[in-house]
Amino acid sequence: KAGRDLYALKKYVEEPLLIGGKKFDMRLYALVTSYQPLTVYMHRGGFCRFSMSRYSMDKSDMTNLGQHLTNVAVQKHSGKSAYKRTGAKWDVRYLKNYVMNVAGQETANRMMNDIESIVIHSLLSVQKVMINDKHCFEMYGYDILLDTAFKPWLLEVNASPSLTANTVADYDMKFGLLDDVMTLLDIEKYLTGTELQIGGFDLLYKEGLRYGPPEGSLCTSYLGCANNRYKQLERLAKTRAWELGKEARQEGRPEGRRAERDAPLTPCAEASRLECPTRPPRRVYAYPLPGK
Repeated sequence: KAGRDLYALKKYVEEPLLIGGKKFDMRLYALVTSYQPLTVYMHRGGFCRFSMSRYSMDKSDMTNLGQHLTNVAVQKHSGKSAYKRTGAKWDVRYLKNYVMNVAGQETANRMMNDIESIVIHSLLSVQKVMINDKHCFEMYGYDILLDTAFKPWLLEVNASPSLTANTVADYDMKFGLLDDVMTLLDIEKYLTGTELQIGGFDLLYKEGLRYGPPEGSLCTSYLGCANNRYKQLERLAKTRAWELGKEARQEGRPEGRRAERDAPLTPCAEASRLECPTRPPRRVYAYPLPGK
């Protein structure tokens, strides 16, 4: 008996959000360390890719790919000096600030939360057919388009996305991204497994639970927030050094005494979670909600 035919439905977004009269899309990064259970980390960074030409729906300009496609492979041939200076890219943090200024905090929060929901649902949709291997991981590059209502649309999901950089800022962001990936993979078995933030990555989804900023926070998503990866990694290193030293002291090993002598700080009561007790805990709730 023949099975059902499968189709992929596509829609051209006729009213994309324009900034300076130019079309753009977003490249964001999600790291999946396990499909069973599904465990997803979302990177705070990312960037917008702009067209170097003003957007137009005039039929006479429909063949002008530079107006409609924001891919670097297309825009690098624009020949405009602004491309050499900016790479036609804008940090996602600037986009978030822009939306907050023109549409308000609530709209910016909804937009970022909807983007995170797209990431979660896209991964849940393939969870059952993905071969899970505890020794494997995948970093995905999500391409997102916004319309004039600040609604995000998924363009595509890229496995092993390109990390070629064309500006200094782009290089710094991607270098930090890769460094955080290696830290999060924990090849040296350095982490406890309960960390909610590692470098620029924040835990987004794990075992049916969605994670976010504390209740009452101004921003309801870490996406596009300030990337405090240096301070967080420093705190992580100091905390783990103290804990490892404590284990060594209990076992009477000499390195434990050195760690105690050189320890730069006293750990928090819940240091293994990397959450200072003076800060409110992160928001955690079941997701997707029943019936959604």
